[in-house]
Amino acid sequence: MNTTTETLQRFEETVQHYLLELDSFSLEQLQYTPQEGQWSLGQMYLHLVNSALYMHLKNIDLCLQSNGETGAKTEAGTAAFNLGGFPPIRIQVPPSPQYTPPQPTSKEEIVEGLNVVIRKMREIEPVVGKSTGPFTVSHPGFGALNAGEWFMLIEMHYRHHLLQKERLKHAIAD
Repeated sequence: MNTTTETLQRFEETVQHYLLELDSFSLEQLQYTPQEGQWSLGQMYLHLVNSALYMHLKNIDLCLQSNGETGAKTEAGTAAFNLGGFPPIRIQVPPSPQYTPPQPTSKEEIVEGLNVVIRKMREIEPVVGKSTGPFTVSHPGFGALNAGEWFMLIEMHYRHHLLQKERLKHAIAD
């Protein structure tokens, strides 16, 4: 079984990879959009930061409170957690003001955001590690997830976007 400590360690390793790679891009490259309707590399980075801060971590807090829900995972959610990650496929959501991240204004904005997520993950990990509460919050594709599953989802999500990062890196180089 995967512990929250192991998840946090893998998460931090993945974020360090993102930070190292970030050094090699200019702001112009980070803002480059390969095709209409696709995200730039910088938007992908901000998506990772914003989804963790404003969805995943927020839902962990809700699960840790006694006013959470109880429910079940969807088939896709069960499959992803059994696999320990997302399937290696592109997941596209139609562009929208609520979902499409803005272009980054600086590399520092991205670095700061990633560092805030690391700090918050470190702060919440001991609480999630001890949590045995039954409360869940529903994910749009995976169904009802408890605090530990939302915590794992952050790491799985960052790992999943490594594929997109590689695609966008190649598009910038072409």
